[in-house]
Amino acid sequence: MSIQIHGGDIYRNRNVLDFSVNSNPLGVPKTVVEAVRNKAEEIIHYPDIYCERLTESISRFEGVSEKEIICGNGAAELFFAAVFAVRPKKALLLSPAFSEYERALKAVDAEIRYLALSEERAFEVDDSLLAQIVPELDMMFLCNPNNPTGCVISRELLEDVLEKCRLNRVLLVLDECFIDFLEEPEMYEMKGIRHRYRELFIVKAFTKLFAVPGLRLGYGISGNQQLLHKMQEILQPWNVSALAQEGGAAALTDCGEYCVEKYIKDTRKYVARERKYLTEALGEMGFQMYNSKANYVFFCGEPGLYQRALEAGFLIRDCSGYRGLSPGFYRIAVRRREENERFITWLKGL
Repeated sequence: MSIQIHGGDIYRNRNVLDFSVNSNPLGVPKTVVEAVRNKAEEIIHYPDIYCERLTESISRFEGVSEKEIICGNGAAELFFAAVFAVRPKKALLLSPAFSEYERALKAVDAEIRYLALSEERAFEVDDSLLAQIVPELDMMFLCNPNNPTGCVISRELLEDVLEKCRLNRVLLVLDECFIDFLEEPEMYEMKGIRHRYRELFIVKAFTKLFAVPGLRLGYGISGNQQLLHKMQEILQPWNVSALAQEGGAAALTDCGEYCVEKYIKDTRKYVARERKYLTEALGEMGFQMYNSKANYVFFCGEPGLYQRALEAGFLIRDCSGYRGLSPGFYRIAVRRREENERFITWLKGL
């Protein structure tokens, strides 16, 4: 059986500096590690099937009602749950985009239409997308900022997209897993208009922002109670482990010296500074850069860089496996300054 490797394969690539996973360079909050450690002895019990404490924490953090939240074993589980709840016959995807959207749709034999983003337009999403939203569609996926390009979709365009989705009864699954890394995420996030559009389902995750991909924890937000109910019926019971629930609640709760608002504010400042450093350094070396606003940098260079980096002890993301991208496209995470400098120093020595 073939399994898609997205990044972070440190199990077959030991002793590497991992630039392939876009987790928070500030690392896991200590309160999260402590919460998971303190909960370890309670794994003799089943986890809370309703995820009550976790849902309460998400509700306070996002400013939405608890009944508008659904929790999952990572964001990917919620993509699949939404697809299985709707069972679309026809769906729309951008390319390049996160491959789990396509895998979920293929699991229900949906006919997939692709809108190729143009390299000449720096892979930016523009209003040509609107013409693709037609009555024959049942579902579409968008990621903001997009993965792997890091490009953002304007709020104005997203509202136009949602209006066309409403008119044509198309469910928009909006992946906002990287939105909290933006310097001004409030300019792009769409939860504030969830009540106007029952066609909107937003997905977020703890994975990147709180640097806990090993916990597998994501959540969805929607004003569409019927959709959430169908998804809940599809999800397996106890899909979110007790350790994940405890860690997630701790990440969103101020405790001692830890303040979640400060942690996120510090993250945004650090990511913006280090992204600028990496972008400028790569650009000066002649790599083709694109307008990434996320906690990763997308660029184009010579094919073969992935293997050369791996041999030098750096694991980067080879993006040639993304639909619509050819060999030579890469993505690297924004990491700590000393780690970023090590990578740039190596590149300059090629």
